[in-house]
Amino acid sequence: MVTLGIEAFLDADRGRVSPTVGLVTNPSGVTADLESTIDLLNGSDAVDLEALFGPTHGIRGNEHSQDEITEHIDEKTGLPVYDLTSQGTGRNGGPNGTTVEQIANLDRLIYDIQEVGTRFSTFARVLGRVLAEAAKAGTPVTVLDRPNPIAPFGPAGTLAGQPGGAALPIVHGMTVGELGRYFANEIALDVDLTIVEMEGWSRDRWFDDLELTWVPPSPNMPSLDTALVYPGTCLFEATTLSEGRGTTNPFELIGAPWVDATAFAAMLNDIDPPGVKFRPAYFTPMFSKHERSDVEGVQVHVLDRAAFDPIRVGVTMVLTAFYEYAECAWVRTNGGYPIDGLTGGSELRTATSDVRNGANLRMTIDHIVEGWEREAAPFLEENAEYLLYD
Repeated sequence: MVTLGIEAFLDADRGRVSPTVGLVTNPSGVTADLESTIDLLNGSDAVDLEALFGPTHGIRGNEHSQDEITEHIDEKTGLPVYDLTSQGTGRNGGPNGTTVEQIANLDRLIYDIQEVGTRFSTFARVLGRVLAEAAKAGTPVTVLDRPNPIAPFGPAGTLAGQPGGAALPIVHGMTVGELGRYFANEIALDVDLTIVEMEGWSRDRWFDDLELTWVPPSPNMPSLDTALVYPGTCLFEATTLSEGRGTTNPFELIGAPWVDATAFAAMLNDIDPPGVKFRPAYFTPMFSKHERSDVEGVQVHVLDRAAFDPIRVGVTMVLTAFYEYAECAWVRTNGGYPIDGLTGGSELRTATSDVRNGANLRMTIDHIVEGWEREAAPFLEENAEYLLYD
């Protein structure tokens, strides 16, 4: 049985040393018995909970990811809720919608959010911002540690920078507490950081090995199945294909109105990446790309986690889609191509042009994946000083 950081924190009454606290959390901040961290700290004599800070989707998980979370009073607790999602100046004039003064008035910030083990996750960026703003305010931070749900994958995928310059592979292999230690040191933040460690957790265990209930950290991360495929299929966010947002299976369903579901599934199954099968799928996104349109594509079914490589699967799917469908394109913004930010360079985007111009599809897949594997493989070993668990 795993003892979570929130449970260890309450057992040790660690809050007594810093009585006035703010809490950064969302619905995933719960105990093994599904008691909310918000409720537990708000009802505790060990701390004086003064404020809540909402990441993407808000503290209750009911905010749209594209909406700024305006300051408001949480109806259940009567506490003020501040925004951690906005880019630039927020309603109160501070970075990310939160002023340094709001944080500086606290004795400590407590962070309790379930991470999903992937650099693309918004919560990795939120953690980096929390640490940076706390450093400016001179406010200590306590991170209540939680399992990395896909830790057995180990590090995988190309490295790219995070806020302030700390690079992570796509699959980073760290817990949220280890990420905090890594960010604080690699970005050289002058922040007083405490990690409340878990007990009984190790890197060889999937989330569903832990006798814990999956509480979605985001509406688009409804299950462990989603977290398993997300490191690869998130690449489709930067294409004109739907990545399944607006359906009940985001990141498991991939497609577009101009895809032939049967043919696309057959091509992918013929390439046959280990541990996975592709089923022809037909769906209608209720929002996001191809909203309310009839879409054909595939659903990704992981059959053998030990053999499954989400990065290989994602690269295989992207290159095959560009090879087969002329309508498939990269999203382009005023800032360039978002895929280059996701992958840390233009290599994958260039490879899609190569396969359209005659390069061997399977050899190109292998070239990309094997190059990225060499980048990621030494990541945990090189950063062993930040690791807290075997």
